[in-house]
Amino acid sequence: MVAEKPDAGYPVIPADREDDLHNLEFADSADLILFVAGNQFMVMEKLLGAFQERCPQVKRIFYETLPPGLELKQILAGGALFRDKLIQVRPDVYASVSVKAMTRLEQEDLINRQDYFLYLHNRIVLMVPEDNPARITSVHDLARSEVRISQPNPEYEDIAFHIIDMYQQAGGDALVHRIMEEKRAEGTTILTVVHHRETPLRLTKGTVDVGPVWATEINHALQSGLPIRAIEAGEGLDQRERINYYMCSLKHGLNQENATRFLEFIKSPVAQAIYEAYGFVPHFATG
Repeated sequence: MVAEKPDAGYPVIPADREDDLHNLEFADSADLILFVAGNQFMVMEKLLGAFQERCPQVKRIFYETLPPGLELKQILAGGALFRDKLIQVRPDVYASVSVKAMTRLEQEDLINRQDYFLYLHNRIVLMVPEDNPARITSVHDLARSEVRISQPNPEYEDIAFHIIDMYQQAGGDALVHRIMEEKRAEGTTILTVVHHRETPLRLTKGTVDVGPVWATEINHALQSGLPIRAIEAGEGLDQRERINYYMCSLKHGLNQENATRFLEFIKSPVAQAIYEAYGFVPHFATG
């Protein structure tokens, strides 16, 4: 439901993020409502096409590809403000890159422990312009005074916590403090709200020099013809063993049967192979 008069206390979806609210026109009559981790945006059209081939009775799907932290705030508040209107949709399925989000939903009695499961993995790389003018070669270069970083905001983006873990592994508390506190005060660590859209734009406009992103976003950017490249953090730092994607159905969803169908599909070889084709690391067998 979209209300004309907004109420106080709701999280705000940035006004330019209409492209992360898919099929909003029939959110009130959807057969399935999904809140998925925003970095999966490039996969969703093919994934949902395959799902609807398997389950043709699920005709109308409203889905969000916003940062999962923002989606969690929306779930807990019962809605969100978008362009001064209140959007009140209750998702049937929620996906996050943090088990803490699942624990919070369990504490709020919105899911049961058995309702969520691990289904996917990813890793972190550094996105730079194609010619890499700042000569970034490693995570340590992000501490340099002149290097401008497009940094996901921990308040909204779960990837931020994995990135901070990467900084911690690379240079301890000193590197974390340098990037997240000192450089932010200096204006050379610039926070994002929707990093998978903001970071490539900033890099192509030359307003930043580097941005830590999911490896899958490098693949998508290159396929889109953007003049960027990847600097590998390395297997010891890219968090590939720690980045776990979780998915669950919610008790208050209005389309419980279709939610169950979607969760079963996500575990299937077909769905896992689609994710793998976009650079994700499958959790379930693809063959």
